[in-house]
Amino acid sequence: MQVLHYNNAFSEILLLNQRYVIRSNFKMPASQQVKNQHLLWRAGFGVNAETVSNIAVVSHTALYKVLETASLSQAAYIDVANDTVKGLLMGFQQVADMQQMQASVNQNQRREFRKASAQNIKNLNTTWLNEMATGDAQLREKLALFWHGHFACRNLNIFYQQLLLQQIRSNALTNFGDLLKGVSKSAGMLNFLNNQQNQKQHPNENFAREVMELFTMGRGNYTEQDVKEAARAFTGWEAKFNGDFIFRAFFHDDEEKTFLGKKGNFDGDDILNIILEQPQTATFITKKIYKYFVNQNVDEDIIAALSTSFYESNYDIKMLMKNIFTSEWFYNEKNIGCKIKSPVELLVGIRRMLPMQLEDERTQLLLENALGQILFYPPNVAGWPGGNAWIDSSTLMLRLRIPQLIKNDDTFYITEKTDDDVQMGMEDNEKSYTKQLSKGGFRIAANINWSAYTQQFEHVNHEDLYNSIEAVVLQTNKGSINKNIIEAGIKSNNKEEYIKNVTIALMSTPEYQLC
Repeated sequence: MQVLHYNNAFSEILLLNQRYVIRSNFKMPASQQVKNQHLLWRAGFGVNAETVSNIAVVSHTALYKVLETASLSQAAYIDVANDTVKGLLMGFQQVADMQQMQASVNQNQRREFRKASAQNIKNLNTTWLNEMATGDAQLREKLALFWHGHFACRNLNIFYQQLLLQQIRSNALTNFGDLLKGVSKSAGMLNFLNNQQNQKQHPNENFAREVMELFTMGRGNYTEQDVKEAARAFTGWEAKFNGDFIFRAFFHDDEEKTFLGKKGNFDGDDILNIILEQPQTATFITKKIYKYFVNQNVDEDIIAALSTSFYESNYDIKMLMKNIFTSEWFYNEKNIGCKIKSPVELLVGIRRMLPMQLEDERTQLLLENALGQILFYPPNVAGWPGGNAWIDSSTLMLRLRIPQLIKNDDTFYITEKTDDDVQMGMEDNEKSYTKQLSKGGFRIAANINWSAYTQQFEHVNHEDLYNSIEAVVLQTNKGSINKNIIEAGIKSNNKEEYIKNVTIALMSTPEYQLC
């Protein structure tokens, strides 16, 4: 059963989102369980099934230490490139080894590579989702998801995307300067922002502009002349077919440049170093992190303190996140339950609380598409806008149906987008599959390991069972949902079935969309 206890669920979720803003001056101490769940949702993807019963027995500072420690290990390289794309890559490299122009690779080969690569990127998508849902390095993967949107890159070369993801996951919790330089030299970003077209005779300003506007300082903190001078410094930065960075000195402008008040024969590394010297860079990054992990409504005093510390630490990301997640203000009521879950957070959060095996992982891509967040395919270089933009009347209704679709194995009908670029090559590569979906709908077909979840409530008596489930599932507005309506749709007196049905019903409410 699906509980829609509001006539207008879309309006209600936006009202729920605002209630904590209105009460921003009202300080009510959160329980330890609420604090820990708040931390797990913001520094990760929610409560794991195995931790439901003991979520309140550890301090939030100790829990954060566990999250931090688990995320300091080196991220394993995710390689899903199949033999087809590897063989095509080898052919491209042979052409390059013969000192011929890369353009000599014929269009049929390029088209074949693009199609095979698009399929591999979908596999990269689901593989990373699995890591988020089942991995221990929750803090690292959550930060990687943030950086994935911050350094938004759309490219259908699987090798470029794998390398960029590795760069982001490896440096997600280390040093922003290292992350910035690594991303800036990545093949995916250089190609996405057209820097291969940036040569001393014909400078292309796209890469330099976005580095300053979106990745570091923000609009209004540099001049158009700074953009032109930075573009000159980035000339010659390119990448090979396999993703290796290459500096082509012949195309580099080695004349003197003036950038942000400094003069010199600057190259791209010099430009990035000068940008990192600007306190505004620390402020810009800190504010964006605050909005993503804490609250869309920023506290300027807190931003000032955090950004100063971030700058003085030479951009230590781990220190910045610790300062946020171990602070008392992070656990203020106004910051709890005020964030609308992104589609990825929603899907992964359900999978963490209800561990499951999916019959066909491609259904997750269709849900991402319908909900507006396809990993590795941001809408533009600015990434996903987030916040209230995640919700509209159609996406909310799908969000509310997902838990029921998972539990009951129902068929769902969805209108496929016809833009093949948005489909990441799905129309070319899986015509029979998409035709089947458009005619007969699709099933999530999940095999849920219910026992891992239900056994966490085995010592809870029936009188307290509903409140215990609600306390775990929801982060906001607990007690506002009519318990009688929820229980009216539950026909079984079996405790395990009761737990299942109440959990799914609560996950199907507007309140569950918030964390």
